[in-house]
Order: sequence, then structure tokens, then C-alpha cells
Amino acid sequence: MDAHFELNDVTKKLPKHLHKFVVQQPYDEYTAQNQAVWRYVMRMNVDYLSKVAHDSYVKGLKKTGISIDKIPHMEGMNRILKDIGWAAVSVDGFIPPNAFMEFQAYNVLVIASDMRTINHIEYTPAPDIIHEAAGHAPIISNPEYAEYLRRFGEIGSKAISSAKDYEMYEAIRLLSILKEDPNSTEKEVEEAQAKVEYLQDNMGELSEMAQIRNLHWWTVEYGLIGSLEAPKIYGAGLLSSIGESAWCMKGEVKKVPYSIEAANINFDITKPQPQLFVTPDFAHLSLVLEQFANKMAIRKGGLKGIQKLMNSKNLGTIELSTGIQISGVFTNVIEDENGKPIYFQTTGNTALANRDKELIGHGVENHSSGFGSPVGKLKGINIAIENMSPRDLEAYQIYEGKKITLEFEGGVRVEGDVITGTRDLRGKILIISFENCTVTHGETVLFKPEWGIYDMAVGKEVVSAYSGAADINSFEDTSKVSETKTHKIKYSENEKVLYNLYDHVREMRSTNTASQEKIKSIFNQVKINFPLDWLLSLELYEVALQNNFAVQTDILNYLLELQKNKVYKKLIENGLNLLQVNELQL
Repeated sequence: MDAHFELNDVTKKLPKHLHKFVVQQPYDEYTAQNQAVWRYVMRMNVDYLSKVAHDSYVKGLKKTGISIDKIPHMEGMNRILKDIGWAAVSVDGFIPPNAFMEFQAYNVLVIASDMRTINHIEYTPAPDIIHEAAGHAPIISNPEYAEYLRRFGEIGSKAISSAKDYEMYEAIRLLSILKEDPNSTEKEVEEAQAKVEYLQDNMGELSEMAQIRNLHWWTVEYGLIGSLEAPKIYGAGLLSSIGESAWCMKGEVKKVPYSIEAANINFDITKPQPQLFVTPDFAHLSLVLEQFANKMAIRKGGLKGIQKLMNSKNLGTIELSTGIQISGVFTNVIEDENGKPIYFQTTGNTALANRDKELIGHGVENHSSGFGSPVGKLKGINIAIENMSPRDLEAYQIYEGKKITLEFEGGVRVEGDVITGTRDLRGKILIISFENCTVTHGETVLFKPEWGIYDMAVGKEVVSAYSGAADINSFEDTSKVSETKTHKIKYSENEKVLYNLYDHVREMRSTNTASQEKIKSIFNQVKINFPLDWLLSLELYEVALQNNFAVQTDILNYLLELQKNKVYKKLIENGLNLLQVNELQL
């Protein structure tokens, strides 16, 4: 089936299960006011951030094809991003953390297709195209940072979530959608906010995914770089917020050296952050990421790794010391007195693989009722099965056609007729298959002969455990698209008239067809019908100023009067200051 989005050299490498998160960019749905909001934010950002952002930011805007004057088309961005080995796709708001990370691992930026409203011009709790395109994209033009981002995605996509993480994801997604929709009721927002706060206070021990999301937040989203005394901004959340980018530089915002400790510091997306972390350089980010990865189950395995997968209640994989990988939903583990796993069990569809490739005859159709196997060495035998040569196997009577009893050090007994063995390319035995087989641990029966063929995975220890399947083709759907959709804002007839006026001003500016009569006409309509819309008046003032129309004085006085309203005071002040700077430069 053809993809429903544009494929290029980068996006064509995306696995099929990620395609369902990609949506068409709704470019025609952006109003002229949306375009004006983009232009206002970008002009403010470039003016201010050129002084306080990392050098890569301003250079990156040019490299990634992001215009100050209009919301970028995804196709246009992709044509330029491909030169630095990246791509962008449009998605509907927040997507599940594992999927988000996996896109990143394939050098693909996910860009929320919605555009913030004028009411959230300084900051929005919902991911939007300003945050994603103007925040994330410019910095990836720095090769060292781009590699950090890719590697973060690669490691983060394997992080194991808890069941509560999925609940938190849905709660945050709903809250961000409701907060950005001007038609949401106060009660809806309050209830969604209360649920997020309740979950934040009752998460229990942080999962790997929760911890790595913290690292992502304090670096990719809200990171500072350089010295503690005079840091620069590189985090997308700060780069895309004209309010927070200025606020974060103040002395009352605590600056902390970035370290692995940031993994345990939670964040609240609905409030300004009380502290920020400063990395001395981009190389240090990768160092901390590797330190964290060394603590993850993907590198540690063991009992804790299986327990993390059980707690997640979602598809995961363990790898044994032979290289055999078992993917499924893990529901049980038996441990010995030393805290080592001696038997594990999955429930439902399970697949076996080696080197991320499903083993022939061991897909979900063969293991639809789950899979269980002992782990460890045989009792009284120094050499592990995986290290036995053909001569050793014969000596211990582990060969085809032989009825044997295998007793493991942990107390698991496997008794049955050996049918065959499955080996990897190097000859290492991965699976021993039995018929007429009984598997027990003490009085507990783990497998009965009437259940059919028993495939025993071979391995003396669990060396790795991680989220998702070993072979991405083994399972059809590894993640779901949220049923909570971003709200399509319904505009009143009055709002449509306003946006039409914005469009006229935009056209006058782009085609250089402004006249004093046109400006006066629109200005009069604004004063009478839209007395609280400060941005259109600011745009009218800009055109009048550039053309030296006499009406500029009236518009300026009107803006100064509006400025007395504290809601607009800083926004209008910033806009006027920027115009005066530009005027002086002319």
C-alpha cells in the first residue's frame, strides 16, 4: 500500500507501523491571523534569540528553509532538510513517547500540524508548528547535536514504560488540546488539569521512559548551553516561546549543571520551569545519555528487566545470552534465592528472533498462546548448554530422538522427547524442541504434554530487556493512535470577517500595493468591530510606517491606548520596539 505522505530518501526508511501517526499538514486551515501570529513570534524570536541562542539557531533557520514571514510547508522543509540527512512529518499533537523517539531514531522530526492561537502567542501547552519547526529544526543543522538527537531516539525508543505512563500521556494530550481550543469550557480544562496533577503526584517509581523523557525535556526542550553565568539557549521549548526565552535568562531561574541527576527531576508542562540545566557543550549531552543507557534494562537485562516489562503490561523483548530474543507481553517470572530469573512467561502472541530477525517457524502464529522457558545452567554440570559442542551434547544425551530430563540449577525440570534443535549461523544452539513434554518447578506445572510441542529457549542469563519487538515485522500494531483528536476550531462569522482583514493586510505587504485609503478603511473597521485585536492594528501600523502614511500617528495612538490593558501591554510594547529598530535600520 502506498504511503499517505510524501516519501523521500529519509522517510522511506520509516517502518510501516509509524506511518499511522503521520497526517497531512492542514495548510489550508491556517487562518490569516495564524500566519500573522507566526510572523510576530518569529520576528520577535529572531531579534531576541540572535543575542541569546546558540550560534546554530540563526544559521539553522536559513539551512532548514524556515521563513520568518509565513508558516512553512512540510514539503518545502523536507527538500532542504534532506541536505543534512533529516526529514519532517506532520502529526496530530502529542504522539506516544516510544513512537516519538522512534521517529527521531530514523532522523525524522515529528511536527505538530496545529498552529497556536493568538491567546497563546507567548507560550502554548500544546505542541504546535512554531515549537516543532522553528524550535527543533534549526538546531539539528549542528552535526554534533543532530547525532545526539538521533542517538537519543534510538535509545529512548527502547525505554520501558509503566502502565501509568500511558495514562499520563493520554491525560497530558487531552489537557493540551483543551487548553489550546478557545471553545473549551472552564470545567473541561479544570477537570483535565486535575487529572494530570493527580497522576503526577501518584506515578510511583519512575519508569525508564519517564526518566528518559525527563532527560529529553531538560535538554532537547528546555536546554541551556555554555557557562552557568552566561548560558545560551538551544532547547526547542525556549526557542519557540517569546515569553520563556526572555524569562529563563533571569537570575531567579536557577541554573544547574546538567548531569544524569536530571533524569529524576520531573516537569510540569503547564507551568514555567523553576530550574534549568546547563550543558557545557553538545558532547556532554551524549556522555550523559550513555551513562543513562548503561543503567537501562536494554544493557542490564536480569530479573529487573523482566519485572519492568511485566509492569509495563505492553509488548517487550528479552534477549538471552545465546542471542535468542523473545518478544511478547511478559506476565510471570520465577526467581531463585539470589534474585536471578530462572523461568519467564509471556501471555498471548509471542515471537522468537535472533539478531532482530524472526526465526522461521517461531512467529506469533506458532506461539499465539504465550511462551515460557527456563533460564540458567543445568544442575551439576559446569558447562552451559549454549557452550556445549556436538560431542558434549551427545555425552549428556541431549540429541534428537532421546527421552531426557533436564534439571536446572534453579529447580525447573524439563522432561520429554527431544525432536530437534535450532541453531544460529555460528552453530550456537538457540532452541531445543520437545514432544510429550512436562515442565515443572516444585509442585507447579508450567507445561503439559497435551499442550503440544514445547520449544525451550537456550540461555544461561537474560542479558537485555527493552520495549517493543525484536523484529518490527513480527507484530502488526505495536502502538496505537490516540482516540483523543485535536479539536478543529470553529470560527464565528465575525471571526471570519476579522481574518479576511488580516488577509488584506498580508496581501498589501507582500505585493507592495498598500494605500492610505485601504489602511484607513481597515483600521476603522478594527476600531469599531474588533476593538481588542491588537495584532492586526500592529500590522497596519507597520505598513503605514514603512510607507510613511500620515495615518500611522492615529494607529500608534490607538496601540498606546490598547497597551494600557496589561494583557496586551508587553506584546504591543515588544512589537513597537521591533518596528522602531527596523525603522532605524532602514
